[in-house]
Amino acid sequence: MVESTIPANFLAVCDKFATQPDKICYGRKAHGKWHTITHAALREDVECFAMGMMLLGVSVGERVGIVSENRVEWPIADFALAALGVIDVPIFPTLTGPQVAYIYHNCEAAAVIVSNLFQLNKLLKVRADIPSLRTIIVMNDDVELQDGVVHFSDVMEKGRKAFDATTRRQKFIDLATHVKPDDVLTLIYTSGTTGDPKGVMLTHRNITANVSGALASFDLNESDTLLSFLPLCHSYERMAGYYCAFIAGSSTYFAESIESVSENLREIRPTVMTSVPRLFERIKMRVLSNVEKQSTLQRKVFAWASDVGMRWFRGERSAWLRAQHTLADKLVFAKVRERTGGRIRFFVSGGAALSVDVGAFYMMMGLEIIEGYGLTESSPVLCVNRLGEQELGTVGTPLPNVEIAIAADGEILARGPSIMKGYWKNDVATHESIDAEGYLHTGDIGAFNERGHLRITDRKKHLFVSSGGKNIAPQPIEALLAESPLIDQVILIGDAREYCTALIVPDIEQVKALGIGPDALRDAIQRDLDVRQRELPKYERARRFAILTTPCTVENGLLTPTLKIKRKAVELAYRDVIDAMYAEKE
Repeated sequence: MVESTIPANFLAVCDKFATQPDKICYGRKAHGKWHTITHAALREDVECFAMGMMLLGVSVGERVGIVSENRVEWPIADFALAALGVIDVPIFPTLTGPQVAYIYHNCEAAAVIVSNLFQLNKLLKVRADIPSLRTIIVMNDDVELQDGVVHFSDVMEKGRKAFDATTRRQKFIDLATHVKPDDVLTLIYTSGTTGDPKGVMLTHRNITANVSGALASFDLNESDTLLSFLPLCHSYERMAGYYCAFIAGSSTYFAESIESVSENLREIRPTVMTSVPRLFERIKMRVLSNVEKQSTLQRKVFAWASDVGMRWFRGERSAWLRAQHTLADKLVFAKVRERTGGRIRFFVSGGAALSVDVGAFYMMMGLEIIEGYGLTESSPVLCVNRLGEQELGTVGTPLPNVEIAIAADGEILARGPSIMKGYWKNDVATHESIDAEGYLHTGDIGAFNERGHLRITDRKKHLFVSSGGKNIAPQPIEALLAESPLIDQVILIGDAREYCTALIVPDIEQVKALGIGPDALRDAIQRDLDVRQRELPKYERARRFAILTTPCTVENGLLTPTLKIKRKAVELAYRDVIDAMYAEKE
């Protein structure tokens, strides 16, 4: 049973596992060794940090920022602030100083918790732009302090020494029980593909309702182990990989970094993992790249196994195919699964659309993927594919406590207890997003198929209208083209244009692995595009393309922190390149 506030869930879970000294709650690798913490130890640390923050003068309803990579101090801070009735405001560590200043000035943060010296210095440079900021807490003990800056461990120790254990526990319980379901738990600022980011107000009821709906839709339990690498500040990982896992009693290990995920998978051997499609795509490409380096016989075995696996995945059944599948699994599929630790029960994919081709590759290998869909404004999950009922190309069916409707123009509307309270200090935007009937207007276009599975076709605001009046949804086309092993990123251009073109960032590793030289690259990509666009209507095909030498990244301002393309920023940055494509004579 899921309680209606985060502090109530925290107390219930810690009580349940308090007498199990070997039950791991969290793990993190430091100095080459994994370190773990039990629920009993976590509870004590959370209580001490909460008391310490209270003694610093942080009070109910105030906002406190968190700027940190995934580490154990993140949930300690989050659980402690939630129990105090404080609204936490976590942001991506990749944000720039001015972006940090905008958010913490907008929400009037009283304190900000940062992970290390780099994040501290970034905040100090814009401190004058955040007049409400009284205190900065830094997690790393080796950071030299200055006025208004304290160590995380000192705050915790202050709370530990101020009360004896019994008094501290009772005081924490008293504070936690005063938190109400409709109190705001957190402000999560949208990544801002257009305009300034908006602070999404999510209440305890919003989050716990979403956790309840999610746990009713897929099996997660205290026997599971998760590897977490997506940022905890993002609503997807926070709800699915953090709150769901904790409330279900699962053990969570924080990956060292996105670069170390492959190694950490083999070390931790998780049973469940949340991810975004980009990681799945990269793992697939790495597998295929390794196959290309093998002998002719090994490549033929892989091709045979892939054919058998795909037929099995599509539902073909015969005694002969069963025998072949058993052999294919032993020779190929089991070895691929071992690269993920060998214990994965299922992956959860979210944050962007999962290519059918990529999803089928994993399912063929015996690696289950359940794809979901949602928005920060919906806490976030609205729909998810259930195990055994997956339908690739769809995001499944609504959670049991979510209602989905399709507007006349195809926009997806959502209603239920997980829909946000509104945008912080922005009633106009709130009323534009949530109508009088309580429906959240998602901005996504979609439809239900005959089985009741929702299919997302595009973002409403991303739909193109060509100069010939044709409506074009770019994202499905981009996903199709990105299936090419030669392409890392693709951005379709075509709004108010006579025809479509594309900006393409090649996958340099794959290009090198396939032995394609610079002079032959354009022709190789063109051949791939010709094949992949064959079934598209002519007005949806990229008639020309330009090769970009620099990928779109968060750092150069062309990706959001959630790795979505900032279309307007890309079109502005490459305006001359785009104009040149359309200036070419037919």
